[in-house]
Amino acid sequence: MTPPANLLPYTDTKPVGAADFYFAINATFRFVLNKFGSEGLRRYWTDLGARYFAPVTARWSAGGLPAVAEYWRAFFAAEPGAEVEVRESSDAVTLDVKACPAIKHLRAHGREIVPCFCQHCYFIGEAMAAPAGLTVRVEGGNGSCRQTFLRRNDASAPQDFARIKEASC
Repeated sequence: MTPPANLLPYTDTKPVGAADFYFAINATFRFVLNKFGSEGLRRYWTDLGARYFAPVTARWSAGGLPAVAEYWRAFFAAEPGAEVEVRESSDAVTLDVKACPAIKHLRAHGREIVPCFCQHCYFIGEAMAAPAGLTVRVEGGNGSCRQTFLRRNDASAPQDFARIKEASC
C-alpha cells in the first residue's frame, strides 16, 4: 500500500523505498561521527529532525497524537522489511519495532553498523516532537525497540541513554 504523499516529508513514486538507502545512512553517521565526534553527530540528528522533518512537526502540532500515529504508520509502510506495530491511546503513541528495517538490511549485507546507530531514533524523534509539545522515549535497539511518543508534560523523566542498546553486526 502506498502511503498518502502528504504524510511524508518527501515524495516518491514507489510504494516502498529502496533498502540500499540504509547503507548511505550508516555511512553518513560514521562520517559525521569520525569528523565531528558524538556531539557533532547528535547535533546533526537534531538538526535533521528539526529542519527536514519540520512539515511533519507542523502536522503533529495541529493534529496531536493521532497525527503522530498516522505519520508512523505511513512511514513504516514505505520502509522495506519493516515489522512495526503502531499503537495509539489517548495519552501516547507506541512504536513496537519488532524488526528494524535498517539494522536488518545492514546485517543481511554484512555491514559494520555504527554502534550508536539506534540513538538517531531518539535525537531525530525528539527534535520532531518537542516543537509539537511532545517528547519520545526509546528503549531497546540493536534490531528491535520500543519508541513512545507522549505529551511533554506527561514524561516522568528524561531519556536514559543506557536504555538504548548499541547496534552490532
